[in-house]
Amino acid sequence: MQEVRKIIHIDMDAFYASVEQRDHPEYRGKPIAVGGAGKRGVVATASYEARKFGVHSAMASVLAYRKCPEIIFVKPRFDVYKQVSRQVREVFFEYTDLVEPLSLDEAYLDVTENKPQVKSATIIAQEIKQKIKQVTGLTASAGVSFNKFLAKIASDYQKPDGLTVITPKEAPAFIDQLPVSKIHGIGKVTAHKMHELGIFEGKDLKSWDRFALIRHFGKSGIFYYNLARAEDERKVNPHRIRKSVSVENTYTEDIQTKQGVYLQVEQLAELLLKRIEKSHAYGRTLTVKIKFDDFKQITRSKTVAYLITSESQIREIAKEIIEQAQIEDKAIRLLGIGVSNLDPVGVGVQLTLFSSVIE
Repeated sequence: MQEVRKIIHIDMDAFYASVEQRDHPEYRGKPIAVGGAGKRGVVATASYEARKFGVHSAMASVLAYRKCPEIIFVKPRFDVYKQVSRQVREVFFEYTDLVEPLSLDEAYLDVTENKPQVKSATIIAQEIKQKIKQVTGLTASAGVSFNKFLAKIASDYQKPDGLTVITPKEAPAFIDQLPVSKIHGIGKVTAHKMHELGIFEGKDLKSWDRFALIRHFGKSGIFYYNLARAEDERKVNPHRIRKSVSVENTYTEDIQTKQGVYLQVEQLAELLLKRIEKSHAYGRTLTVKIKFDDFKQITRSKTVAYLITSESQIREIAKEIIEQAQIEDKAIRLLGIGVSNLDPVGVGVQLTLFSSVIE
């Protein structure tokens, strides 16, 4: 008989905002948002006091102000958030080395076999939550189940400071009543399409056969079919391979000229190279992302036969991509560049350019 896995998903509660409220007593109990307060600012994280007004992450700051006029915007301090994140991960490693970070504030842990040799994953989750509070002064929510999908859903079920356990016996009934919009991996567009097809909850999704879901949702249909049956064989992977490195900037004033775009590319190339060197993530594909003032967005990529390792290479390839994108007479509000198609080993011998592909 196959051993039932014990997976925990830990998610810090309103992480950036909670750090700011911890470090600044004057923010406690007040609606705050970490992010940019300007007319083109975006909310990175909102405190629970702000969420009561409908403010959430990725919301435009102007809309956040309309929903909550008394909201306080706080500039992000990523160096502090990273330091706190390291403290949290040190707690994780007291229990298992099978830790898969998803971001600074959340991670999966496989505690099927664990260092303290505690049989109950629920007890481990309780201890982790307590230690995080002791070490950082912050609360975290935990989900405990037998696969990653359910653990992720469970951690969000009783936020903040929650602990939800979904056993194999409880899973079918839990999924049956779960709105499809709450299923991790189903976004707004897909949820809307499902609603149009009469799929509102897990039990509705379960009533569809695999081929019908594939017909409507492509390969993702297989994923949805399995989730409706609580099937998720993904392992907790402590060695996730980085797929890309990128930088971008949203400008307070639109870039109106191609010369202005090239000037911003110079600055972004410098920042990108620093990230590349820091992560040792050298790649062969450069991508440029452009969002215009009407919010239409394009991405263009070029793949070369050598590893991109210098600022001048980034600049030259990016400018070539922009030249072919034909952006004349279009005002630009966001510009980003990134590298992908990464070399898993590191910097190899640069080859002579023999081909390139514009996508």
